[in-house]
Amino acid sequence: MSAAQICESMPVDLARTTVDADPAPAGPARFVDLIRAAAARTPDALAVADGTRTLTYGGVVQAVERLARQLGARGIGPGDRVMVVGENGVALAALLLAANRAGARLVLENARRAGPEVAGIVAHCRPRAVIFVTEGSEDAARHAARFEAEPGTDPAVGTFAFLPCAESDGPGEEGGVLIYTTGTTGTPKGVILKDGSLIFIATMMERLRRIGPADRVYGILPITHIMGLASVFLGTLRNGGALHLRARFAADQCLDEIDALRITALQGATAMFAKLAERGRARGWRAPASLRFTAAGGCPIDLTVKRKVEDLFGTTLHNGYGLTEAAAICWTRFEDGTPDDSVGPPLPGVAVKLVAVDGGAAEPGGTGELWVRGPNVTTGYFRDPDLTARCLTEDGWFNTQDLARIGPDGRVFIVGRTKDVIIRSGFNVYPLEVETALNRHPAVAQSAVIGRPVEGNEEIVAFLELSGPGSAIPDDLGDHLRAALSPYKHPTTLIVLPALPLAANGKVLKAQLQSLAKDRLP
Repeated sequence: MSAAQICESMPVDLARTTVDADPAPAGPARFVDLIRAAAARTPDALAVADGTRTLTYGGVVQAVERLARQLGARGIGPGDRVMVVGENGVALAALLLAANRAGARLVLENARRAGPEVAGIVAHCRPRAVIFVTEGSEDAARHAARFEAEPGTDPAVGTFAFLPCAESDGPGEEGGVLIYTTGTTGTPKGVILKDGSLIFIATMMERLRRIGPADRVYGILPITHIMGLASVFLGTLRNGGALHLRARFAADQCLDEIDALRITALQGATAMFAKLAERGRARGWRAPASLRFTAAGGCPIDLTVKRKVEDLFGTTLHNGYGLTEAAAICWTRFEDGTPDDSVGPPLPGVAVKLVAVDGGAAEPGGTGELWVRGPNVTTGYFRDPDLTARCLTEDGWFNTQDLARIGPDGRVFIVGRTKDVIIRSGFNVYPLEVETALNRHPAVAQSAVIGRPVEGNEEIVAFLELSGPGSAIPDDLGDHLRAALSPYKHPTTLIVLPALPLAANGKVLKAQLQSLAKDRLP
């Protein structure tokens, strides 16, 4: 075995795990061309709706052409960076496609970011212009007012505001997107993704998830984030489905609309599915026969939540793994059954390998840092060549900094993050393992575990969101943990919160929990 345990070396179906065996399909140069092709096939079919506005595929193309001309009249051309700040809706969808049509590189930002965060990203990426999608978003409207942006409108998509930026440093590379990571552990970084990476994932949604013209997809994941953009937005419209976008998640509304809209596909964060399971059980709700596909992503799945969701929805809760820098890496497959918490094998055309944290050999069947190479991988971090060089090799391998193991059949299991490892009394403790044990208690809806430095050691602090009313820690939680975990893995402190703090993409904001622990604990 070499210094890296590479998936190609394992006795599995290599067509599913190697780069060369199954290359990415050739496609259009711009992701907007995916929708234009779908419109040529079914111009009158519903493409996107948000509860207020709707557009057919033909209507999307017409709106995109109008908006692209508006952008051109305002001086936007190929290679210009255009930052778009908004929330899910018809207007945001059309403006993203229009900027791509103009050849601009999109800088995507959710309107729920705080004002200083938006200003910081504007200062870092120095765009030619910022578009605030004010239609349906009070937060975007506040940002627009703060920047004194010029109002604009389109008859089919609604209002937006335009801010020309005098300090832009001129055109760069055409097309693609620049997505700033959520900053859960530090300063946001600008991740560069080419159109081809997004097109690859949209194509996989047809090939592996069977999304097609008969599908009605519920789009609650922000399309300013990678999973919402590539898998949900482009994965639906590339394949002729109807996309029902929603700006904010509300469990009862989601359950009601799955019924009313006869939704066939639902993707979201694990935390979202935990809330749906809780509300659905409380209401005695059952999923309609139309719902055929559910999938969680963004963070590791919890088997307790998985079982609850599958009981509620009557369908397998599929799992996947990816990150902003690599879009989607692994997905579970329909034919595999997925009874466990595996994220599945790599996508066709994607290779993975494990390397020991110290750079040495990862033992077969053991844990190591997960590296990935394929058409889904970033080309680097914007204006940060040092970070790019640390994470991305010249031959295209990217270090996810996630800890994983690979089963004998090639399926990948995520263990935790390299930087999240808690060293307690000389032992390594992975927060995910502790969170999984906590979440298996029926009174715990979800949990988040962090390390807290103390003199000569680290303590384990667990934040709990309970499944019922009240804030009392269950009396039997200690017994529950003693049956599941070694003593050194038990939390030192338990803190109950009404709700865990979540980013717009559903990830727990552990940096906020670190600050909270510092404030609350001596």
